[in-house]
Amino acid sequence: MDFRSMGFEPSLVEYTLHDLLDITEEATGQTQHAPSRAYVRDAKALAATPADVKEHPNTYVFAVDMPGLKPDQIKVHVEDDNVLVVSGERRREKERDQGIKYIRMERRLGKYLKKFVLPENADTDKISATYQDGVLTVTIEKKPPPEPKQPKTIDVQVG
Repeated sequence: MDFRSMGFEPSLVEYTLHDLLDITEEATGQTQHAPSRAYVRDAKALAATPADVKEHPNTYVFAVDMPGLKPDQIKVHVEDDNVLVVSGERRREKERDQGIKYIRMERRLGKYLKKFVLPENADTDKISATYQDGVLTVTIEKKPPPEPKQPKTIDVQVG
C-alpha cells in the first residue's frame, strides 16, 4: 500500500507501526515470532547507526552517532575479548498533556547498535568513552609492539 497517496510521510507510518508492534509485545510479554523480530530489529539498528573508525599512532578511535540519548542510556562493552559493542535505545517521550498529537515525526526512535571487531593489538583493558553533542567517542589504546626476540647465547662448557 502506498501511504504517500494518502498524505502520510513514510517515516511517520514506519515509526508508528514499529511502536504499535512494540506495544503489543510489551503488553503480552511474548510474541509468536520474538526471535526473528529481535534479529530484524538488531539488523536495522546496525545498519542505521553510522560510525567512523580512525587509527592513530597509539590508539583506535570509534565515533558513533547516537543523537537524543542521555549518557546513562548508552552501553559500551567488549564481547569475546575482541568485539566492541555500542548500544542504546531512544524511546518516544511520554506526553504530559493528553490532547497532544504528532503532526510530523522524523527524529529517529528505537535501538542504536554497532559492533566492531577489534584488531589484535587493541588493549581491551584500556578503553575510555565520552559522549558529547550526540556523538559517542570510544578510544582504545594499542598494545605496545612485542620486543624483538634476541638470540639466546648458550655457554659451552668443557666436559
